[in-house]
Amino acid sequence: MSTEILFQKFESPNLSLKNRIVMAPMTRSFSKGNVPNDLNVEYYRKRAAGGVGLIITEGTCVGHKAANGYPNIPYIATDEQLAGWKKVVDAVHAEGGKIMPQLWHVGAMRKPGTEPDPDVPGYGPSGLVMPGKKRCHEMTEDDIQDVIAAFADSAKRAKEVGFDGVEIHGAHGYLLDQFFWAGLNERTDKWGGSLEKRTRFAVEIIKAIRAAVGENFPIIFRWSQWKQQDFSARLAQTPEELEAFLTPLSDAGVDIFHCSNRRFWEPEFDGSDLNLAGWTKKITGKPTITVGSVGLDAAFAEEGKVGFAEAKPVSLEKLTARMEKGEFDLVAVGRALIANPDWAIKVRREAHSELAPYTKDMLMKLA
Repeated sequence: MSTEILFQKFESPNLSLKNRIVMAPMTRSFSKGNVPNDLNVEYYRKRAAGGVGLIITEGTCVGHKAANGYPNIPYIATDEQLAGWKKVVDAVHAEGGKIMPQLWHVGAMRKPGTEPDPDVPGYGPSGLVMPGKKRCHEMTEDDIQDVIAAFADSAKRAKEVGFDGVEIHGAHGYLLDQFFWAGLNERTDKWGGSLEKRTRFAVEIIKAIRAAVGENFPIIFRWSQWKQQDFSARLAQTPEELEAFLTPLSDAGVDIFHCSNRRFWEPEFDGSDLNLAGWTKKITGKPTITVGSVGLDAAFAEEGKVGFAEAKPVSLEKLTARMEKGEFDLVAVGRALIANPDWAIKVRREAHSELAPYTKDMLMKLA
């Protein structure tokens, strides 16, 4: 089995990478006081030294009061937070890697008592946390404009501190995805309605970021059909619906789509072997990143089970065969890179027997 295609250079109008391997964004909760520290610096430095072409950071909250949903999550808003990220960026660049922050707002998934201000409730398009269940603040027009501005400001600050682009988190049932999902967006104004109309919030965020960072700064958009609240949820049931969803996002200024599957090898629609990244590339013509249990034999979390699954290394033959056909352009690796900071180096020299499995205890370690 040849994995050489993973190590070909990637070139697009706004981004050049030494290989096709991307470090997937993974929440680690080690930024005490919401500021990146030396633990974060070394964690990302090791993956850059280990041969990753592009690092996408853990979800990083934009500067909005309701953005966060978990303890010890980094932000990208204040001077202190930017100084912490500057150390991370410099360490990654010194190892020859590139890095982008994933800009994040959890929306309705924020729980009462969450830092930094425990009195701030979750924010959602219609005040829904789950379909049919109201529990949070329903966003006003002013709220929507404040969040759009927060994303644009954080993107501008990311560029100023030396990041190589930004990724917008529009997946997994968080705020942007809550606007996409009919089960949580019951609005009757310009921010709700048809699937295409439900993209408007994300479209305006993309446009605002593009205006803030200029034409040559890469914007990646991560999205998913599935939600944390419902693994079986789907925004688009057909390729036609998918086109209606993706076209406004693409036209707004997305450079690369990061398409989150739980298992990258699963076809998205009947009658075609293409996965979500394959269909997204076919429809938009934009480069895509595939992700989902890459290099491992189990998804991160399984339906009907409590906790996170342990996973063992597996062959990359299915992955590389799809890449060689041009189905997608880049590959995001998650848990395998937690277990193996030098995953890329080991894969390139075909030292597959040296790859460590992902175990549950690794979830709580930053190494």
